[in-house]
Amino acid sequence: MKPMVYLICILALIAITVIPVSAAGDPTVTVTDYRVNPSVLMPGSFGTIAITIKNTASSATLEENVGSGSTTSGTTKVTDINVNIENIKLEGNGITVLSKDFQRVGEIGPGQSIQITFSIQAPSLSGMYYPEVWIDTTGGRSTRYPIPVNVNTAVGIQRQAILIMDSSISGTANPGEEIPVTLTIRNAGQTLADDVTVKIGNMSTVVAPKNSDLYHLGIISPGGQQTAQLVLLSDKKASSGLVRIPVTISYHAIDGILRTQSTGIDLVMKGKAELGFVSLDTNPPRLTENNPFDLTIRIENTGTGEAKQVSAKIDLPAEGTKEAFIGKIKPGNDAPAIFLLEGTTAGNHPYNLTIAYTDDMGAHTMSRQMNIRVPVADLSGTIILGLIILVILGVVGYRYWYLPKIKGDGKFPWDKKN
Repeated sequence: MKPMVYLICILALIAITVIPVSAAGDPTVTVTDYRVNPSVLMPGSFGTIAITIKNTASSATLEENVGSGSTTSGTTKVTDINVNIENIKLEGNGITVLSKDFQRVGEIGPGQSIQITFSIQAPSLSGMYYPEVWIDTTGGRSTRYPIPVNVNTAVGIQRQAILIMDSSISGTANPGEEIPVTLTIRNAGQTLADDVTVKIGNMSTVVAPKNSDLYHLGIISPGGQQTAQLVLLSDKKASSGLVRIPVTISYHAIDGILRTQSTGIDLVMKGKAELGFVSLDTNPPRLTENNPFDLTIRIENTGTGEAKQVSAKIDLPAEGTKEAFIGKIKPGNDAPAIFLLEGTTAGNHPYNLTIAYTDDMGAHTMSRQMNIRVPVADLSGTIILGLIILVILGVVGYRYWYLPKIKGDGKFPWDKKN
């Protein structure tokens, strides 16, 4: 029996030498986050539930007593303890779970997390459903966690502000001109929008704010609205067509979160043609009464839009072509209106020049009173020529008729020879 007694004593001594006194921080898991996508399911539709699982133990402590008899010493050792997940299951409770159980997931270190996603299908009836996540661990507690799933109900849907912007222009948007714009921001949501600001973007050299590009509107209650008056500057060389000026609306929601949304101001740039007269020429340059001539009037477009279907007409008292069709005149260009006339009487002749054209603004007609002078015909050359002829006739008559008469014989020189 003595060997047996000795063995018992030795085992007792070993047990006394190293005895675990306490342990803390037993590992376990919990669901720290979940997300249902989409947040509201329609009856019969499909979705997902993403679950974040975390090991709640950061570490575990172990105190050991070392010694024998009345003399012992204690040490404390900190040890990381993992948790082993054996199975993760989603119990539907009215929701159809399409994913299988996740078995033998493995260990999670202290403070670490993993994410598991289940595929689900909503039932045919609307309502709130609470499927449960079941998590089984090795040597630890099993965890049960319900997750709310909304199937076509208004319960739990977040109410928020909905800001809608309308813009109106008092006048037309012509290149090179100031464009006054009124912005109306209304709240079509169910909660107020606080600290509302509107920022106007810059379209480089096309359209830009004249003064400030930032407007503070304050609080807009549900169903309320605020307005902002601004002036935009447009480039004179901007082409006709649709121009969109970006606008950013910022506000603080009822939960204090800053939210932003983008919209824009739509402008239809319309080109405006402005026609003027460059020069007036005639061919020949010096007119004579009742003689044909060509009248050329050059018409210039000094506006910002293209002049189309340009035609010109004159009411000069003369026969000929008194209407000319020009066609198009682009901004900064000119074109001739040519009239072929048969001539008119001498004197000053006032007449009206009428120009018809269209541009982006519509059809236009403009008139200008003009004058043309036709001098009296110059007969001095004819008179001189007649005088020369008379002188020649006088000399011939004096030599061959008057002198023979004076000498008394009354005969011409060729008569005397006979």
